[in-house]
Amino acid sequence: MPASEWVYRGAVEQSEGLRAGELDAVELTEAYLARIGALDGQLRSFITVLGDEALEAARRSAERLRAGAPLSRLDGIPFAVKDQMLVEGVRVTGGSRVLANFVGERDATVVRRLREAGAVLLGTLNTHEFHSGMTRDPLFGKTRNPWNLERSPGASSSGSAAAVAAGLCSFSLGGDTGGSIRAPASYCGVVGVKATWSRVSRDGVIPLAYSMDCVGPLARRVEDTALVLEHLAGADPLDPTASRLPVPSYVEDLTSDLAGLRVGVITEMLDPAVIQPAAIAATEAAVTVLRELGAAVVPVSVPLLHQTRFISVALIMAEAASHHRKWLLERYEDYDVNTRTNFLTGALLPAGALGQAQRMRSLVARQVMGCLEEVDVLVGPTADAAFPLQPRDSLPLREEVRASLRMPAMASGPQTRVFSLSGHPSLSVPCGFDPDGLPLGLQLATRHFDETTLLRVAHAYEARTPWHTRRPAFIGAT
Repeated sequence: MPASEWVYRGAVEQSEGLRAGELDAVELTEAYLARIGALDGQLRSFITVLGDEALEAARRSAERLRAGAPLSRLDGIPFAVKDQMLVEGVRVTGGSRVLANFVGERDATVVRRLREAGAVLLGTLNTHEFHSGMTRDPLFGKTRNPWNLERSPGASSSGSAAAVAAGLCSFSLGGDTGGSIRAPASYCGVVGVKATWSRVSRDGVIPLAYSMDCVGPLARRVEDTALVLEHLAGADPLDPTASRLPVPSYVEDLTSDLAGLRVGVITEMLDPAVIQPAAIAATEAAVTVLRELGAAVVPVSVPLLHQTRFISVALIMAEAASHHRKWLLERYEDYDVNTRTNFLTGALLPAGALGQAQRMRSLVARQVMGCLEEVDVLVGPTADAAFPLQPRDSLPLREEVRASLRMPAMASGPQTRVFSLSGHPSLSVPCGFDPDGLPLGLQLATRHFDETTLLRVAHAYEARTPWHTRRPAFIGAT
């Protein structure tokens, strides 16, 4: 079988093919580079492509595989990372003119761990400016959704989701502060995992909001994200916030038996005032599948869910303003108009408002933890289907500030922010399509550091449904 026919296989399946000699690491890398060259002009998912470097890494992998000495199950598997993570000797911009010429002096911990496992880095992926969303004029163009080039691929990890969905890499890394892994995964029909806050090191990762930022994998199959997360997670002396808890073998714990599992459906996530009928119907159908797999299903409530947009925007923008203070003073005009307005909003918030937001965040976390005392996993829609890409005019500063503070519950907002505020692990797995043929995602969440259950439930659901087998129909995708 030619390598070009392997590009849509999962990373785990590719790994098995490499070790069995059915697939060559160099040929697989060449196949992805050829697709990037042919298709990414439409998608704009990549910022920097490391063609020569990737081929050299693939040759080394091929030699190890022929010798029967792979470094890991990821040896020879091509991946790409959001342009948020340091890569030694490579331009890493955060999608901003402020860092347009910045070159990493070392690898971020997550990049280093994957390279040490033998994975082949293809390049860096497009993102909203400094991962804050709502960029009006992206420095490297707007990433487009492979399922419909006139639709959004999601929030700041847009390139990470689009590249996986389009078959331009085996898996990718994204960043998630309020949903920026899970929402793009949902929009693009792939799997995206945000582990427990602190489970994965943020060393060498350009921050947005330090108290909520997470790094995680996006891939075509749940088992692929489980394998990647095994390599990402764990203590890191370069990140004092990284958890020192042992990392289990997530792949070995994947099963299809959910007998005795208790599933809580969050009623506020099915509110037709904030989520479209297609997403509600897809979620309800997914819950039926979980019942058929042996799970007991009950309704649960997170009453503050719809207030999370006020809590989240205040905390994120205040933390972002603190990090960017020096650059905002020195290079104000180099920021996108929407980014700098959002960050200035954070700088202007009074201490009393931030204190109130922190107290509300604690209440949200308490409500989520209360639900998880009664059930093992929480479910709901990840987001509506992808919305149309439209030009966005800038507003006068006063109106922009007001809009930032009163940001509507668009797309994924309240669905994903709640688990960012509470720090719980959550993921999005494909669960269907809307009437326009756009992907929909099911969001799951579990107790802190219980990624094992999170991945096990998602894997069991995925194995019973066909959604992960679908491919976008844009030119060259089949």
